Amino acid sequence: MAINILLVDDSAVMRRLVKKTLKLSGVPIGRIAEAGNGQEALDILEKETFDLACLDVNMPVMNGAELLKNMRKKEETKDLPVIVVSTDNSPARVAQMSALGAPVVAKPFTPETLVDAFVSAIGG
Repeated sequence: MAINILLVDDSAVMRRLVKKTLKLSGVPIGRIAEAGNGQEALDILEKETFDLACLDVNMPVMNGAELLKNMRKKEETKDLPVIVVSTDNSPARVAQMSALGAPVVAKPFTPETLVDAFVSAIGG
């Protein structure tokens, strides 16, 4: 079964890097939707469903922490597996994201680290 992913990062370069890493990983990837901030992601989540979300923390308009809190409040997205990929991997941020059920992958990451986090999140 192909995995449909919502990729949320304000950096188009980072979104391309994550997409390329996942496509080369051997993980069966279906549709990948992209958003440049948390509000765009919420708008997409109102219309589409996904198997996994990958979020940055530091973004304009709505950051990843605010996005994740909003997602956890909604019935449709409260159980959606989420991975946070961010330069902000301070102990406080990691604890905050973990409390919301999202492991943190630190930027810069190795392809193996990212793929392992995705496979773990989807229960593989």
